[in-house]
Amino acid sequence: MAHSRPTLADVASTAGVSVSTASLAFSGSGPIAEETRARVLAAAETLGYSGPNPLGRSLRSGRSGIAAVIVGDQLRRSFRDPVAIQVLDGLTGALGQLGLGVLLIPAMPDPERPTAVDPLVESAAMDAAVLIWGFRTDDPVLAVLRRRGVPVVVGEGPSTTTAPVVAIDDHGGSAALGRHLLELGHERVAVVSLPFDGVRRCGPVDAARRAQLDWAPTRHRLEGLESTGLRPTVIMEAEASLVEAGREAGLRVLERPDRPTAVVAQSDLLAAGVLIAARELGLRVPQDVSVAGFDGLELPWLAPDVLTTVAQPLQAKGEAMGHMVGRLLAGESPENVVFDVELRLGTTTAPPAG
Repeated sequence: MAHSRPTLADVASTAGVSVSTASLAFSGSGPIAEETRARVLAAAETLGYSGPNPLGRSLRSGRSGIAAVIVGDQLRRSFRDPVAIQVLDGLTGALGQLGLGVLLIPAMPDPERPTAVDPLVESAAMDAAVLIWGFRTDDPVLAVLRRRGVPVVVGEGPSTTTAPVVAIDDHGGSAALGRHLLELGHERVAVVSLPFDGVRRCGPVDAARRAQLDWAPTRHRLEGLESTGLRPTVIMEAEASLVEAGREAGLRVLERPDRPTAVVAQSDLLAAGVLIAARELGLRVPQDVSVAGFDGLELPWLAPDVLTTVAQPLQAKGEAMGHMVGRLLAGESPENVVFDVELRLGTTTAPPAG
C-alpha cells in the first residue's frame, strides 16, 4: 500500500508543537525559539517532509513569489546582447535572495505591432515587474501594469515617470566622450544611435524622426553629446544593439560623400559593427576614422583594436533593480538611483588625419 505524503500537521505532532508554530519554523520569521525551530526541522527530516506546498503558501500569503522581468526587445535579440545578459545576471541574483522567481516577458512580442502587449503582462501572476530597458511615453506595458496595481521598477526611464528608476549617467558619459573628440580636433562627427522608439529601422534621422524620439537611453546619450557643442553630420538610427546592425549603419555613414572623421555609436556592439564596416571599406581605425562606443564591454575578438568607450556598472545596475523590488514589496517608497559612468580610452580614437 502506498504511503501518503507527510504533512505539516504530521511534523507538528512529531515535534510536539502546534501547526502554526511548525509553520513559523519553516517561514524563517516570527517569535519562535531556535531550539523549537531545530526540533521542528529535525522532525521534518525524519518524516521526509520537504516543506509547505508552494501553491498553498502563495494562496495564504497573497503573493505569487514571481517577479516579471520585461525586456525592451524580443528575447532572441536581447540574449545576444552582453549588456542585457549582465544586467539580468545582477537582477536575477538579487531577486533570488528575496525568494522571488523570474518570469521573462518581451516588451514587444511582435515586431510588426510595436504597440502590442504580451498576454502574460495582462494575466500572469506577479508580485512586481521590472522594465529593464526603459519605456515609451505612452507605453502600453506600463499602462497595463499600473491598471493591475503591480509595483514597477524601471531601468533607464524618463524623469517624468512615477515609478522608481535605476539609471546611469547617460548624459554625462556621452558629454565626456564628446569633449574627448573635440579635444582631439574632430569636427565632422556622425552618430550611430540606438532605436528611437518601438518601430525598428535603419536609416538617417531627419527633423521629423528626431521629433519622434521616445526612448530614454537614446535621448540622454544624444543630448549629452550635443551639450558639448558637437553637431553630428548625420545621425544614423540602428535597428537594434547588435553588431550586424552597427555594420549596416556604419556602411551607410562611411560611404557618404561627407564622410565623418569620427563615429560615435551608442553601444559597444554598434561600435564594433561600425569598426567592421570601416575595415571592409579599407579604412584604418583610428587613422582614417575614429570609432567610439558606450557600455564598457570586453570585446577581445576585436583585437588588436580596443574600443574607446563609456563604461557602466551593468551587474550593479541589475542588482540595484532587484533591491528596489524588495523595498517596494516591503511597503517602502525608494528613491531613484543613478550610477556614475567612466570614459575609457582605447586605441580606436585619435586626432583626424591632416
